Amino acid sequence: MSDTVVIGRQGRIVIPSDIRAELGLSAGDSVRVVRDGRRIVLERPDDAVDDLRGLLADGAGGRSLVAELLAERIAEADGPR
Repeated sequence: MSDTVVIGRQGRIVIPSDIRAELGLSAGDSVRVVRDGRRIVLERPDDAVDDLRGLLADGAGGRSLVAELLAERIAEADGPR
């Protein structure tokens, strides 16, 4: 879905009501502004965190990097036997 909006004198834009409703955005909600080349992307902070978690999980090949790091640290703390 897309729409054309006008930038006001103070640099403000209004997100059309049908888009706000579809995304569950309401007055007072925070959105993150991201510049992607010559594009401006608005995203909810929770969506950005979910995307980052997905990228990290994909990059780890489904492994738990935290669990691996903890296992390494425990083994180092125990020392050679």
